[in-house]
Amino acid sequence: MKIKADYANAPQWKELAIKSRLPEELKCLDELAHNMWWAWNYEARNMFMSLDADLYEKVGHNPVLLLERLSYERKEAIVKDKATMKCVKDVYAKFRKYMDVKPDSKRPSVAYFCMEYGLNQVLKIYSGGLGMLAGDYLKEASDSNVDFCAVGFLYRYGYFTQSLSMDGQQIAKYEAQNFNSLPIERVLDEQGNPMVVDVPYMNYQVHAYIWQVNVGRIKLYLLDTDNEMNSEFDKPITHSLYGGDWENRLKQEILLGIGGILALKKLGITKQIYHCNEGHAALCNLQRLCDYIDSGLTFNQSLELVKASSLYTVHTPVPAGHDYFDEALFGKYMGGYPAKLGISWDEFIGMGRQNPDDHGERFCMSTFACNTCQEVNGVSKLHGWVSQKMFAPIWRGYYPEENHVGYVTNGVHFPTWTATEWRKVYDKYFDALFMSDQSNENIWHGIYNVADEEIWNTRMALKKKLVDYIREKFTENWLKNQGDPSRVVSLLERINPNALMIGFCRRFATYKRAHLLFTDIDRLAKIVNDPEHPVLFFFSGKAHPADGAGQGLIKKIFEISQRPEFLGKIIFLEDYDMQLARRLVSGVDIWMNTPTRPLEASGTSGEKAEMNGVVNLSVLDGWWVEGYRKGAGWALPQKRTYENQGYQDQLDAATIYGMLENEIIPLYYAKNKKGYSADWLKVVKNSIATIAPHYTMKRQLDDYYDKFYIRQATRFKKLAASDNRLAKEIALWKETVAERWDAIHVVSKDAGLLDNGGETGMKYKVTYVIDEQGLDDAVGLELVTLKNDHSEDDHEIYSVHEFKVVGREGNNFTFQAEVEPDEAGAFRSCVRMYPKNKELPHRMDFCYVKWLD
Repeated sequence: MKIKADYANAPQWKELAIKSRLPEELKCLDELAHNMWWAWNYEARNMFMSLDADLYEKVGHNPVLLLERLSYERKEAIVKDKATMKCVKDVYAKFRKYMDVKPDSKRPSVAYFCMEYGLNQVLKIYSGGLGMLAGDYLKEASDSNVDFCAVGFLYRYGYFTQSLSMDGQQIAKYEAQNFNSLPIERVLDEQGNPMVVDVPYMNYQVHAYIWQVNVGRIKLYLLDTDNEMNSEFDKPITHSLYGGDWENRLKQEILLGIGGILALKKLGITKQIYHCNEGHAALCNLQRLCDYIDSGLTFNQSLELVKASSLYTVHTPVPAGHDYFDEALFGKYMGGYPAKLGISWDEFIGMGRQNPDDHGERFCMSTFACNTCQEVNGVSKLHGWVSQKMFAPIWRGYYPEENHVGYVTNGVHFPTWTATEWRKVYDKYFDALFMSDQSNENIWHGIYNVADEEIWNTRMALKKKLVDYIREKFTENWLKNQGDPSRVVSLLERINPNALMIGFCRRFATYKRAHLLFTDIDRLAKIVNDPEHPVLFFFSGKAHPADGAGQGLIKKIFEISQRPEFLGKIIFLEDYDMQLARRLVSGVDIWMNTPTRPLEASGTSGEKAEMNGVVNLSVLDGWWVEGYRKGAGWALPQKRTYENQGYQDQLDAATIYGMLENEIIPLYYAKNKKGYSADWLKVVKNSIATIAPHYTMKRQLDDYYDKFYIRQATRFKKLAASDNRLAKEIALWKETVAERWDAIHVVSKDAGLLDNGGETGMKYKVTYVIDEQGLDDAVGLELVTLKNDHSEDDHEIYSVHEFKVVGREGNNFTFQAEVEPDEAGAFRSCVRMYPKNKELPHRMDFCYVKWLD
């Protein structure tokens, strides 16, 4: 027998979590570290930093990892340090006082679903604006002490880390998160085992762990499929944000919507309102429909209850930005649901089509959300109108401005995004009740009482902080990736904190027009190289790995920044995350935004800048349409001059150059003997006093309650009372009307005005007799008049006259409208018939329309 040279089996590694033991006096730190409250309370962050400043930097400001890596000797030294222990006790006392307040039971409870949440750079479960918005919303829900929970994913790799190669090519690196070192907790069942939610996929189940993030007073539940119970095909569902092909995207949306509701059920959580933040979460309504049907209700009865308690917020301004799935792929995973719902496959997939009977149309999650949510809203006033037009084909028979799509303009969480230096200024000069009344502009007018020197010194301190941060964070990467060390050193030396600093930082999609500033390179070179009036531009942002055009923009800007005339004057800062964003929105002087009109749904980075005395220069699009005030920032016109985008880009670029050369730069450098421009500080103060108060997250949350949550919860309670009596009655009424709708007809009419026209100053009666086919006053009539000098696509509603019921004989109802034309011209008129019931929330809830001859 020959003896083998080597003989070993493969190790069966076991994942172990070894916790770092804390002395009894410091046990409270573990509780603090595992609650994201520290992310928006600077006293808590400063306290953690004081435990070991160098280690705090090395662990990326992660308190959990900090406590894990603190030596036991250092912990014992902290216990003996009276000043540090006093700080620990004071912060913990503040935390407990905050946490011990009971939730406000007067406001409806809400379950919030979103694909990403930007709470802090430590927890990489976000990519961009949608996540920032959702994270801020959760923090404000905590601060406002509402009954609220949220559902999302715990991504193993999150969104990618960005670096640039020597030639400016974006390098995307996906780094695995160590869940044991994050401020999260695994949810356990009654036996102390990890809680698992089983989510149906085709003919098998995917098993997801549930993790909990304590966001102040509220809970965010995160689903995680990267476990041994799942196949290699399903583990990656929660690997990366917006990663994989369309099949993986569908699997993610099934997990978020259906799995999210199943997780809440397993946790014993029910809420009054279910809020879908973007269409990714739309399938939560599918699972809720199934649950109601399982309880004994019909599909139509269940739909009444689900719609009444559901809200859909859209963040996308163009149809192409929504998720569409081919019927074959959708059917592969969702084929079993029609039987559960008691409807046909065509009826089911039709709920996700603007034209339900078009078998070639793909299933759209956003359309499904519109059809299963009572209310729909955009995220700014302009975006509300854009969304009305975008979704108008779903509710045929009504013009866009008539449909129910509303809006709530996005805001930002004040404590998260306001620099500590500004927080102290506001605490000193603003009313003591400021934090509970953040939208009160009168309180913000306290900024006018602050001395110019104090404003200037605060701004300069933050500019220096930004420059120090860049030198500290980027030197190593730049030396590694950008070759010539002397060039990097020269770049770092040229960053001038006294220069006028302008920031352009956001997702690098082509419609954001990051290239606009580089339309005239020679003119730009003159602007940045004026020795008396230096100007410095910071660019930052990621392009999606599949977006070649966006990556090309980054490469182009990087290449320009490396030219001798722009070195140290135009700087691209890689790996834009929340930490870098906080430095930039507080450190630059101007925040610039140049989207293609009207493709900016809202945007919030400019709102963050407002809280920090940074002035906006932006196209009037998104939130800036509402936010702009003369003397408090600069704006490019809302309307396009050219249809040709190339011409429009040239015009907008020339406008920006002109503003910089003739207004902005001279104003900033009109410095007095004290070394600052008093006129510039007037703009800063106006910006803080008149714009910032209207864009806090507190205002946004209050708007959602006032516009949607309270009204919907009231209606849902009414529908569900007495064993869902009203929901059943409305469902039956709709079924009856739908059954007889085509048979309802005109018996007679007297409509001379419509046939022959008329004259101004004369009164005309238009009369219709309608056979309602046994329905008891179930229809309404109205005369819709359009101006005739517009096309169908570019119409203008001139008037809508409602008919009154003036008589009835059996099934025949007599409707009459009195019309008095007050303007001469060419018009188009037609009579619209619609179902009428005082229990409907709006017309689109039962969108049957018949145009009468």
